[in-house]
Amino acid sequence: MKSKLPRVPLYVTASLLFGLKIYITYRFLFDIELENNMQELILFINPFVSAFLLLAVSVWFNKPSRQRKYIRYSVFIASFIVYANLVFYRQFTDFITIPQLFMGSNMSDLGSSILTLIKPYDLLLFLDVVIIWVLSKKKQEKLVVNYQKRGKVFALAMSLLLVAGNFFLAEMERPQLFTRGFDREYLVKNIGLFNYHIYDIIQHSKAESQRVFADGNELNDINEYIDQKVAPDKKSDMFGAAEGKNVIWINAESLQSFVINNEVNGEEVTPFLNSLIEDEDTFYFDNFYEQTGQGNTSDSEFLVENSLYPLSRGAVFFTHGGNEYHAMPEILSEEGYTSSVLHANNGSFWNRFQMYDSLGFDHFYDEKAYEISAENSVGWGLKDKPYFEQSIKYLQSMDEPYYAKFITLTNHFPFELDEEDRSIEPYNSNSNTLNNYFPAVRYMDEAIEDFFNQLDAAGLYEDSIVVIMGDHIGISANHNKAMAMYLGKEEITPYDQVQLQRVPLFIHIPGNGEGEVISEVAGQIDMKPTILSLLGIEANKDIYFGNDLFSEDRKGFIALRNGDFVSDNYISTAGVCYDRETGEPVEVPEDSTNEEETADACSGIGEMVQKELQYSDDIIYGDLLRFHDFEE
Repeated sequence: MKSKLPRVPLYVTASLLFGLKIYITYRFLFDIELENNMQELILFINPFVSAFLLLAVSVWFNKPSRQRKYIRYSVFIASFIVYANLVFYRQFTDFITIPQLFMGSNMSDLGSSILTLIKPYDLLLFLDVVIIWVLSKKKQEKLVVNYQKRGKVFALAMSLLLVAGNFFLAEMERPQLFTRGFDREYLVKNIGLFNYHIYDIIQHSKAESQRVFADGNELNDINEYIDQKVAPDKKSDMFGAAEGKNVIWINAESLQSFVINNEVNGEEVTPFLNSLIEDEDTFYFDNFYEQTGQGNTSDSEFLVENSLYPLSRGAVFFTHGGNEYHAMPEILSEEGYTSSVLHANNGSFWNRFQMYDSLGFDHFYDEKAYEISAENSVGWGLKDKPYFEQSIKYLQSMDEPYYAKFITLTNHFPFELDEEDRSIEPYNSNSNTLNNYFPAVRYMDEAIEDFFNQLDAAGLYEDSIVVIMGDHIGISANHNKAMAMYLGKEEITPYDQVQLQRVPLFIHIPGNGEGEVISEVAGQIDMKPTILSLLGIEANKDIYFGNDLFSEDRKGFIALRNGDFVSDNYISTAGVCYDRETGEPVEVPEDSTNEEETADACSGIGEMVQKELQYSDDIIYGDLLRFHDFEE
């Protein structure tokens, strides 16, 4: 007896199954914040819209066998894209961009870090692929695959109508959505992961064409802005305070400010760094923010060396490693300095070989310069203590004065540490990442203390300044529940999330005797003008967006790469303007009719932030510094 159940088009069945899978992934595996019922509705709709758009194309294949193959392989490939984004999101709380696909050479060095992000239950994400595959083979009589022309036109028209409806709702919920492309979560939340990737491809193509059409005239507006808003009128009192001294720079991997002067299990997390704050030769900045994007450590390096912002998509080290720059190593070389990077990792990671050459570094001591064994390495490579110990001989061989940059490794996700290297016990929460972070930070703290002693013993301490800077956050928003528990909060709010982007900055000048804690808002964009000023080097014709941290004539705000900002009085994030001291939202004027409008206190600074980010992007995408005469 034949079944009287109606036959259903295969692409409709597959769209329902695939769309449901994507919605469940959005809702329960990605940490997408929903603020109202409209956002919930859009998040529910867009997976099915994307699935229908992708799979309805199958009706235009005349042969049923080709339709089935298209649907099977499309669902499999699309599922893999979703899963790749999920694994990436678990570490970075972000979505993959096209430039990052060109950073595949980094993957070989990630090792155990990726393994910790893969879960056994992830196999369930491919359950719909199996079901669709079985249905298309075993239940062909129940699934329509032959269509008249009107059926094909209907599928196409319905696809376009659904997409238009989705975009209309998205624009209602988030006006100017596509001009806020730096906020990838908003794009995914409103138009779906696959439409976001299409948008990203368009943006990437647009950006890549900028260099071809650039002619240097773009620099006129940029220079005018810098002269009016950025460049100070006078030198700071600290100008030349470290003139002629060596610069020893320590990029402290994943070090965040919340561990400074704090405890875990009754033990100080960073006893040496805490003591350094009290040292009369140390300037400590307790409101210093990291400003990196998707390039992490490489972005922090780019910020420091250039006082330009990283890109919102991908890593400048990869996408624009061949550009012309006027970086700090190049400027220092003109003043008789030699410059080196010491990093016991693969030299090709983050495209460092090419980028360091573009930045003007003289030497790069990568993993080949170190004796690395199973006994003295963990996680990402050589442990920090033997790394510093083995580096002393290279410092002693450098021509003075020199600029030497150290990049540590041990305090790196997933924060692995051998038992014998633990001086404090892990924290106890639902996040192994946060739990293991504290012993790894303590180990790095001890390694830096040992390094100070080694510098002194080698006779290198007195003639050098030592800068220690956290390069980027180590604990992402995916661990907010555990972080709230550690900080004694009910939850981590958007305001708290910005505050967690504070990283330590120590500038230690032996013999200075005027050290202090400085609480003005500062960021990594400020490091280039600050170091040059301390060394007594003027760079009046330079192009930069940071300020000398010791100057009284400063912008009064720092921009984060996602468009948020921190000013002396306010923090702007997630469309809300907060009082920086209290963390309370600043009220929107009662007569405001725009839900997206922040309070007047933040809107003016926000316009400057967007202008700075855009000008910096224009410089990078257009390779504009090749047109600038720095000696004029």
